[in-house]
Formats: sequence, structure tokens, C-alpha cells
Amino acid sequence: MSVAVPRQRCRGWRSSSTAMTRLMLGRTLERICKGVLLLCLLHFLIMMILYFDVYTQRFDLFSRFNNGRNGSRNNVSGPAGSGHHYYYYNLSRPNATLASYLATGEQLVPSVQPETNQTPSPKPLPPCPEIPPGLVGRLLIEFSSQMTMERVQKENPNVTDGGRYTPPDCRPRWKVAIIIPFRHRENHLKYWLHYLHPILRRQKIDYGIYIINQLGEDTFNRAKLLNVGYTEALKDAEYDCFIFSDVDLIPMDDRNLYHCYDQPRHFAIAMDKFGFRLPYAGYFGGVSGLSKKQFLKINGFPNEYWGWGGEDDDIYNRITLNGMKVSRPDVRIGRYRMIKHERDKHNEPNPQRFNKIQNTKNTMKKDGISSLTYRLVQVKRYPLYTNISVEIGKPPPRPFKG
Repeated sequence: MSVAVPRQRCRGWRSSSTAMTRLMLGRTLERICKGVLLLCLLHFLIMMILYFDVYTQRFDLFSRFNNGRNGSRNNVSGPAGSGHHYYYYNLSRPNATLASYLATGEQLVPSVQPETNQTPSPKPLPPCPEIPPGLVGRLLIEFSSQMTMERVQKENPNVTDGGRYTPPDCRPRWKVAIIIPFRHRENHLKYWLHYLHPILRRQKIDYGIYIINQLGEDTFNRAKLLNVGYTEALKDAEYDCFIFSDVDLIPMDDRNLYHCYDQPRHFAIAMDKFGFRLPYAGYFGGVSGLSKKQFLKINGFPNEYWGWGGEDDDIYNRITLNGMKVSRPDVRIGRYRMIKHERDKHNEPNPQRFNKIQNTKNTMKKDGISSLTYRLVQVKRYPLYTNISVEIGKPPPRPFKG
């Protein structure tokens, strides 16, 4: 038996269900609208942030441009005589505040403590060590490979014109002039510069190289050229140490330090041509060094030794007669190689050398740096050395034997 539902109740149930559906749909649409609104708001905030970021970057760019333009116009120093410098400050950087700076025109300048023209003084360099840490020790010296000045110059880029060098990292104990008597030895000079510049740099020496070139073909006078080198080097710088070296002698150990000592120094004590031995106790030839005080104490070197031989023995006598002693390195360190060559023309052995050596006590006060005469012809600075060309005269005529 079926039961009939009243038509009015059925219509009420359907109406209630529709209302619920509409209510849920409305709430859903409301949530969606709120979400879209929040997204739009977030998008707006992001756009504003990006806009201001781009704006500040453009502000920085124009500030930099204006600062650079005015800096170049005023040589980065502000108006002439103002004593102020202009700076670029980026206010978009972290920890930067507008209160820290004042804007004037197109530039931003410090509001407190304007910069002065004084620059901070560099820290004083420490003294160079007595034994430089970069020394190599025993060296291989050979003269078979071809040598050019171009090669030597490339090997020594830190050497300045005139053959000058100063250690960049320490304060040298001596200012050394290295003086070489010279004539017609261009090939030997290339090897000497090739080996000595690196050695001297490793030894942390403030030095200059001076080639004293005797012009003309008259008899060679080594000691007089050394006096000329001493005189001319002092015109160039305040040297307090002088090392006198033959151009054909190369040290075989960089521990043989080229500076001055408490006593006059003889460096070349063991040459290969002498079997790496000192030929005799009073030998002072090849390479020697004296401080300015020591050099003046002996009145420099003799000027009257024309030709080969004798002048180094005279110098040794001058040293001992003035109460000084010759100092020498250890024989294992003072080794030298000599570039083999024929004896130079117009440098024949001096037949008067033995008589002159015996008279050093009588001649040293009147014959020396105090009586030096010469004519300076040219001073030319090359990348690796200073060339000083001079005329030193002729030997006096020999006394007639009859």
C-alpha cells in the first residue's frame, strides 16, 4: 500500500537544498575573490619594490656620471684652490644613511671632516738582512752560450736606466757604486751584466753600475780609471761604498756579498787561472771594495801606473801603511771564473812597476785622488749600466838610459 507525500512538503525540501547550494557557492566565490585580491596586492607590492630599486640604481648611475664628469673637470680635487675633493656615495648600499651626507648640486660631499691634501705616509721599510734569504750559493758559470744585450735586458726588467737598482722590500745597508775600468771589452761586458745583475739583486743591494771607458789608444791605466769612476759616481748619487771590478771576472758564489766591510775587502781571492788559490799574501787584484772613508784615507789609487801590473800591490801597501787590514771571504766562497782572452794592445807589462811599489810610502800622499786630472767626454745611461767616456792623458816619457 503506497503512501502519498504531500506535494507542498516536497517543494519545501527542494527549496531548502537549492538555498544551501547557493550559499556554498557564494562562500567559495568570496574566498576566490579574496585570494585574487591578495595576489593583486602582493603583485602591487612587488612591483613597487622593483620600481624603487630601479629608481635608486638610476640615481646611483647619474650620481656616478655627474661625479666623474665634475671630477675630470676639476682634476678630482674640486674647484681650484678650494682644498676639497668630491666623492661618490651610494645611498642604496647597506648601512648608508642620508643623514651621513649632504647633497650639494650634483655631488655628495662629506658633512663632517672634509678630506685634507695630506696622504698617509708609507710604513718605513725594515733593514735588509745581513744574509739575504734568497741566495743560491754555488753557481754554474759558463761562457759558451751566445749573449746579447737584448737578452740581458729582458732578464732584468727591474733594473732602471744607468744600471740602478734598489730593493723594493727592505732598506739596504749600503749604497754601492760598482766601477769597471774598460776599453774594447764589449763581449765580456755582456756576460758580466748577465751574471752580476741577478746576483746583486738577490743580495739586496742598492747599487749602480759604472763603466769607465778610456778613449783613444794610448797606454791603459786601470787605477786612474778607478779614481775617475769614484769621482763621477759621487756626482750621480750619495754612494758610501765602492767596488772596483775587472770586467772579465765573474763570482761563482752569490754568498760573496758585494758591499763594504769594517776593513777594505778583497773579493776575488780564488781565481780559476790561479788554481783557485791566492797567488801571494799581498795580492789585492781583480775585485776589491772600499768604503768612502777608507778610500779617502789612502788618497784613492795611484795615477802613475801605466800599463799592466803593479797598481793593486800599491793599493795593498796604501792600506797597510794607513793602519788597516785587508778582509777576505772564505776561500770556498771567494771563487771566480775569468773569461779567457788575449792580452790587450797598449796594456803591456809596466817595466817600472817594481820600483814604484817600493816607493808607495813616499808617493801615496801626492799621487792619488787628490792629484787626479782627466777630461770628461760623455756620460750616457744605458738600460743596464752608465757609460762614462774619458780622456786620461798619456804616460810620461821614460827616463833615458845611457
